[in-house]
Amino acid sequence: MAIKSEICWTRRNEEGEKIEVYARRFGGVWQFHTRHRRNDIWQAVEQPPLEDWLELADAVKRRIPRSLYPPDELTRIEQEIRNRFPESRK
Repeated sequence: MAIKSEICWTRRNEEGEKIEVYARRFGGVWQFHTRHRRNDIWQAVEQPPLEDWLELADAVKRRIPRSLYPPDELTRIEQEIRNRFPESRK
C-alpha cells in the first residue's frame, strides 16, 4: 500500500496570521513544520499543538477510504493524541 508521506493545511495563529503547516511521517514518527509565507523556510515544530494533531487525524481519516493510509495509522495518531494531551477526550 502506497503511503503519501506529507499532509499540508493552513490555519491561523493567535494573532490572526495565516500559517502553513505540514506533517510528514518519517520512520513511523510524525514530524510537523510551519511557515508564515510562501518563500519562508519551513521551521520544525517540537511540540505541535492539539489543533494540529486533530487536523492530521482528520486528514488521515479522509485518506483511508482511498487506500492512501492503512486504518491502523489513524489508531496510532489517536493514541499519540491521548498520550500527549491527556486532558483531551479524543
